[in-house]
Amino acid sequence: MLRRRPPRLAGMPGFALVWSGQILSVLASSATSFALTIWAYQEYGSATALGVVSTSFILPFLILSPIAGVMVDRYNRKLMMMVSDLVAVLATGGIIYFHVSGGLRMPHLYVAAAITGLGHTFQWPAYSAAISVMIPKEQYHRANGMMSLVESGPGVFAPLLAGALYPMVGLTGILVLDVSTFLAAIAALLLVDIPQPVKTVEGQAGKGNFLREAVYGFRYIFERKSLLHLLLFFLALNFVIGLSYNVMDPFILERTGNSSVQLGYVRSAAAIGSVVGGLLVSLWGGFKRRMKSILLGEALTGTVALLLFGLGRSVAFWIAVAGIGAMFGPFVNGASQAIWQAKVAPDVQGRVFSARRMIAYAIGPITPVFAGVLADYVTEPAMVSPTGLSRVFGWLVGTSAGSGMALQFVLSGLVYVAIVVCVVLFVPAIRYLEDRLPDHDQLVRVDGAPGGAD
Repeated sequence: MLRRRPPRLAGMPGFALVWSGQILSVLASSATSFALTIWAYQEYGSATALGVVSTSFILPFLILSPIAGVMVDRYNRKLMMMVSDLVAVLATGGIIYFHVSGGLRMPHLYVAAAITGLGHTFQWPAYSAAISVMIPKEQYHRANGMMSLVESGPGVFAPLLAGALYPMVGLTGILVLDVSTFLAAIAALLLVDIPQPVKTVEGQAGKGNFLREAVYGFRYIFERKSLLHLLLFFLALNFVIGLSYNVMDPFILERTGNSSVQLGYVRSAAAIGSVVGGLLVSLWGGFKRRMKSILLGEALTGTVALLLFGLGRSVAFWIAVAGIGAMFGPFVNGASQAIWQAKVAPDVQGRVFSARRMIAYAIGPITPVFAGVLADYVTEPAMVSPTGLSRVFGWLVGTSAGSGMALQFVLSGLVYVAIVVCVVLFVPAIRYLEDRLPDHDQLVRVDGAPGGAD
């Protein structure tokens, strides 16, 4: 007699299980990242080298995003999510091998970051699109608040976890833990039902060969000017914030005498702030007008997380400002994600979300390296010299080691806020986006039913 397979979890309980597996996996990965960042800076002492690691992670995403979007829409989304975790296992396993053999070098971290970025290329559109078919749109903002905890929550405990485990199990033990949590995340996916999206007229319009489908995500966005303008807004902000955030770790290390402990305090404070923000979004849901959450949150990010952070002179101040400034990110990201999930038909979200992130992160490979080079060769030398920039800004950020990177934070904050103000005053296509575009459940399925019908 055949035994019936037990039913898989669906809806919010299924999403909660997947979320639990992801938060454990990201916790271990964050501990690994923290340990490797300290190792790399102590070995090489270069902000530029750390920037190249970030660039190596982003490049595969930018190059392969259109392909990933097509595969997410064409094939089983749960399978795509599993594949992305398996690719990350491969990258971490490579680091384990070279570390155990005693030959770990920066180029190995570049390659591992590129492989991990490849997996992330498939992971993000698959997870984002899965939310749209697992739960009703009224819960999108709540679910996105929970997903923001996956990104930020582990940062609270990861430095402490890495610091506690390193003396006992070493870097190898932390890496092995990372691999085991990836496998746990895959096991959670096996227990959950993630339905494929219903076919809509918009989805059928994007059908064709692989190239046509890959381009469709970009065409979809460019045909909807409000979405395009919103993306360009985030593109500009990502560039500006990248000029400072990509040198935050060396900035704190320079200001604290290369103290990894105090760097851990600051990073943990920022992670705690993100967790608090994510919890507030999960419980409250943000403003009813999601664009209000985006514009207000971005203005506060530029003021607190950039401008005030750069003006700080003590670890206690950086801890407080990092915690408060990080609270605004989940409001912005949750609101933005909810807008896209509500406005874009589920059966094209893989392609559209991949194109969306590719546009928003188009300057990603340049910014980390540019920020590092700017610090190493321009702002830092200029601010410790008795001439040039130090005469103009020395009273504001000091003239000791780290002052150049502090100046990058201050100037980035001023430009960041200026961009937000310009959008509020002069770009109605972004301000009134929610009124100009219909939600996807108001669209029509190929069988003639409303897009949101079962």
